[in-house]
Amino acid sequence: MLENCKSAQERWGGVNVLIDQWLHARQELLVQFYSLASQGDYDEANQQQCEQLQLLCQQLVDYVSTGHFEIYEQLIKEGQEFDGPSGMQAGRELLVAIDPTTDALLDFNDKYQVADDLGALKEDLSDVGEVLETRFSAEDQMISVLHSAHSGDAATA
Repeated sequence: MLENCKSAQERWGGVNVLIDQWLHARQELLVQFYSLASQGDYDEANQQQCEQLQLLCQQLVDYVSTGHFEIYEQLIKEGQEFDGPSGMQAGRELLVAIDPTTDALLDFNDKYQVADDLGALKEDLSDVGEVLETRFSAEDQMISVLHSAHSGDAATA
């Protein structure tokens, strides 16, 4: 998943400063996720783990919020401008795929924002990993639609 994140930055980096920053935030989120997920044994008495978990929760909320309130709207708008109704439709379909991942990530945040019971954290992190993979794939497709629309427009100019 981290390698796919780097690949996305290489393919679409520079298209837009906001997208670049968002992809960088994705990479930082993944680093934090893997750091916490690799620990295996979790204990609410372990202050460092609790702090890592709270940081992960904050990064998840920030990433999700930036996507929904800044990135997706811009991508759909630009897709519509460069690819007309088909770009708009593709963006909407991808949002339908992304929405359930938002709910799952916010549920994880709500559950672990206060790290007072880490008994199910290992399983929950595994689920979050799958949710992130699904989300990142849909987001990459959304960026690709925008990128293709821009490339096609530039080629015809």
